[in-house]
This record gives sequence, C-alpha cells and structure tokens, in this order.
Amino acid sequence: MPEDAKKDKQDIMIEILGEMLKWLKVTSIPQVKKLLLDILSSDKEKIAYHYSDGRDSRAVAKLAGIHFSTVATWWKRWERAGIAEPIGAKRGERARRIFSLEDFGIEVPATKEAEPLEKEVKVSEGSPARSEKKEESI
Repeated sequence: MPEDAKKDKQDIMIEILGEMLKWLKVTSIPQVKKLLLDILSSDKEKIAYHYSDGRDSRAVAKLAGIHFSTVATWWKRWERAGIAEPIGAKRGERARRIFSLEDFGIEVPATKEAEPLEKEVKVSEGSPARSEKKEESI
C-alpha cells in the first residue's frame, strides 16, 4: 500500500473516531451526571471530589471539613465506581477526579476555607447614609 494511501486511511479513521467520541460524550452526559449525583450525595463529598486533583488526603480533608481517613475511603469507592483514578505519590496513594462537576452543571459548594461573607450595614441611624462592610462568618 502506498504511503499516501496509508495516511489518507489513517486520517479517515481519526476523523471517524473523533465523530464517535462526540456522540459518545453527548449520549453519556445524563448517565454520568446521575452517577455523580448518586455517589456524591453530600456537600462534603462534592467538595472532596472537586479538590481530588492530586492533592494529598489531608489537604482535601481540610477543604471539605472532614477527617483525612474519610477522604482515603471515598477515593477507593470513587475508583471502584470509575469516577476517579489512583495516582501514586511519595507518601502513599492519592486519587484524581476524572470529571469536573461544573461540566455537568453540578455546583461545587463553598469550602471550609472560604472567605467570610461581607455584608453592608449602616453605621448608625444618626449618621449620614455612610456604610461599612461587616464580616459575617459562614
């Protein structure tokens, strides 16, 4: 088979595979979203999943407000379910999420490390319409 014909055939195969991938993604979105919502049933699980991007279990646990051993347990469950993949690290195993929650319209709740909310309040009734920002804890 001539080299040009071989390249043309490879280009056609790549084009077909690209088209198949598009259709696979579109038809899989509802099932993957349902799976994510079923498995990540609490805000803490969603936070932990979102931040499982190669960080260690202590860092993820701090953000989610849980114990690091819970993160390790969840990682194993998520790996078995196919929504995370194990990654090796110097100090033990870690996991990386496979999907972005935002890509499926799933909101990532605020973390325990979030900035306090600021709310405008009037200083006093007798003062001009001046206001100050007041911190409010979450």
